[in-house]
Amino acid sequence: MVNFTGQTVLITGASRGLGAATAKAFAQQGALVIINYRRNHEAANAVAAECEALGGQAWPIAADVRDEHAVQSMVAEILSETGRIDVLVNNAFAPYTFNPDERQRFHELSWEQCAQQLDGSVKSTWLVSQAVIPSMQQASQGSIIHINSDLSEESIVPYADYATAKAALLGLTRQMATDLGPYGIRVNSVAPGLIWPTDSSRHTRATVRDQIIAQTPLRRIATPQDVTGPILFLASEHSAFMTGQNLFVNGGLVMR
Repeated sequence: MVNFTGQTVLITGASRGLGAATAKAFAQQGALVIINYRRNHEAANAVAAECEALGGQAWPIAADVRDEHAVQSMVAEILSETGRIDVLVNNAFAPYTFNPDERQRFHELSWEQCAQQLDGSVKSTWLVSQAVIPSMQQASQGSIIHINSDLSEESIVPYADYATAKAALLGLTRQMATDLGPYGIRVNSVAPGLIWPTDSSRHTRATVRDQIIAQTPLRRIATPQDVTGPILFLASEHSAFMTGQNLFVNGGLVMR
């Protein structure tokens, strides 16, 4: 069991999908969960209500995490109210649809499309992490977790723009872990495969999901709840001597 009572956990992109499931998982273990979202106020409030029903505290706060001023304002507000940020889960990314039938091949993609994914995954992670690090340095501890993808290491389906951004995020994870370790701050990532159901995977046709299931040793597709356990593990004292790691959560489809 893990217990996050008294801890503040900031989760970006937490109004839906894996972010919402992660918020509820931390709330169930007693955390004060900061539900960052960009636009969907109604969805964020609904997630907050579910978190509180599970026994935690929740605070929805709107900010575009690709915007440095918005990020700095959000983190300053959180620290003013709570005095601490113990865990950061960088979950936000630019909207993406996992549909092999309609994906663009590399030679069809513009650099601007790739840059959009880099901004969504890497720039947002860079900005939010830099904003929370001073408070973690002051506390001489903290856990930062990036949500990656198994596509960063194996082109199961070649989504060139999305996977390139996630590969860059993996490199950033390791560089941050090396730089921040002396301050007691751990930086790791979780790399799921296809998660069903989410807004991004809803257009993945059933035959493609069946192909992935057939190649997966555990013979199923991940649910959001399959991924939240490893996230909580990396945030907890049970992983106190782990940093710079990338945990694959895909039923064995990709093994490293």
